[in-house]
Amino acid sequence: MPKPVLLAAVLLLYSNSIFAQNAEKIHRKAIVIDGHNDVLCSWVIDGADIGKSFPKAQTDVPRWRKGGLDVQFFSVYTGPESRNKLGVYQDAIDQIDSLESLVRRNPNDMVLATNYRQVKKGIRQNKIVGLIGVEGGHMIENDLGKLQQLGGRGMRYLTLTWNNSTPWASSAQDETEGRYSGVSKRDTMYNNPVKKGLNEKGVEIVQLLNKMGVLVDLSHVGEQTFYDAINASGKPVILSHSSVWNICPVFRNVKDEQIKALAKNNGVICINFFSGFVSKKFVDEQERLNGSSGRKTRDSLFQVMNDSVKATEAWRNYRKEKLDPLRPTVAELVDHIDYIVKMVGDRYVGIGSDYDGVSSLPVGMEDVSGYPKITEELLRRGYSKKSIKRILGGNVMRVMKANFL
Repeated sequence: MPKPVLLAAVLLLYSNSIFAQNAEKIHRKAIVIDGHNDVLCSWVIDGADIGKSFPKAQTDVPRWRKGGLDVQFFSVYTGPESRNKLGVYQDAIDQIDSLESLVRRNPNDMVLATNYRQVKKGIRQNKIVGLIGVEGGHMIENDLGKLQQLGGRGMRYLTLTWNNSTPWASSAQDETEGRYSGVSKRDTMYNNPVKKGLNEKGVEIVQLLNKMGVLVDLSHVGEQTFYDAINASGKPVILSHSSVWNICPVFRNVKDEQIKALAKNNGVICINFFSGFVSKKFVDEQERLNGSSGRKTRDSLFQVMNDSVKATEAWRNYRKEKLDPLRPTVAELVDHIDYIVKMVGDRYVGIGSDYDGVSSLPVGMEDVSGYPKITEELLRRGYSKKSIKRILGGNVMRVMKANFL
């Protein structure tokens, strides 16, 4: 190798090394907060010990440590069908019990917090600070008493809806599909509201959350519910795990006017990592596989194999083979952050991974050890240390401070 070429290669390696060290230093000094993780309802509730290495999940304490995480909102969630005969409220209580048990088993690594002071103290102690986020207003079973009881158990945000609406709020999926009127096929507790948005009880719930010091989470909610809740809330709101509609136009992402309204509210949107909320190419292929073309392939597999178990596995592998090459890059993920910053500034965006609640993630972000790659990409784009610290967790800290009692 000629000397000039060798020298250039050495300088490049040195430059890359310095860049990596600088990114690592910034990341470790920042407060890193993830607005949404489903490991509690996906694994811990069934007895998984994520205090040690647990490769079946996307989350465990050793990988959290590797990723430099400081604060984690744990999703307390059950779909419209409860896990047990006592209903979804009892499911929430069971999940909170399991989180408390997890923290007790890992006292050197984890601590639960219910107020801003406790969050700061846990960070100073170099522990992973756990916060409880209840995902879906259906979890309160249309009962304000149960809402307050969940607050007493440590709930620090309530996502007003999941994909299903409640009697007092319409979800993004139901608004998109026009299912916000009449009686749902679901149990009557989960009947859709008679109109889009919040009704009087929904407004009452938002205002009660403000009084309780609980964040109003607007991920999953319909556009009308979003605006109604912003207007009803006297405090900054959060979107715990959503991304940008203008980059990836799916019902779960938020549009430009919503982003502007969020900034006016001084809230924060935590970017979701799911490939299907990040990349339009991924979504287009997913829709093709879910459509008539994909159904033909699936049906032919079942006919040829004549074994439902093997055919299901073959179909799963076929989908993976088609979708994996279209998984977004870290740069495409950071495009969502960049889009919001360019529109409204760096004070209104954070991260909300949705780990252990999604089936596909950007390349390099397969588990919770990947957070530093976001810092590297932001630094590569010329973001200042101050901006990076805001994005990684400072903005969520600001919103928590404005809400928590």
